[in-house]
Amino acid sequence: MIKWGVKWLIVASLSAGFAAAAQAEDFDIGKSEFQSSCASCHGADAKGKGPVSNQLKISPPDLTLLAKSNNGVFPTEAVYESIYGLKTTPTHGTREMPIWGERFNPIIKLPHYVDPSYWKMAGPEQNPEVVVRTRIFAVIDYLSRVQQK
Repeated sequence: MIKWGVKWLIVASLSAGFAAAAQAEDFDIGKSEFQSSCASCHGADAKGKGPVSNQLKISPPDLTLLAKSNNGVFPTEAVYESIYGLKTTPTHGTREMPIWGERFNPIIKLPHYVDPSYWKMAGPEQNPEVVVRTRIFAVIDYLSRVQQK
């Protein structure tokens, strides 16, 4: 139980750090990551009406209601598990779904271009898993900031 608490304390710290870094650079890395990875289905405003949403068998949810649907608490762990692939989501399909592909999957050699700023955050080892987690935490941070009250 303590291990779990420490894990999510680290997640919260990293999310706060990403938010501060994004504000300092006047660039919202979470919003950018959301736009490139999620907006085609969930919409630019995260309300579930992206350009391809009407072509899906299951309509994407309004991601601005996650906290409201969870008694006012943003479900950080559930969102992380959905993006990372630990929790299956019918609309997301398999772990290797075409929209994400390997984008949020820690592998040894990423098969696509990765913005150099991610590699800076990955530290001296240039660990792909750090890059993946950075992307996920950036999306989580962004989604936590767009929640309806």
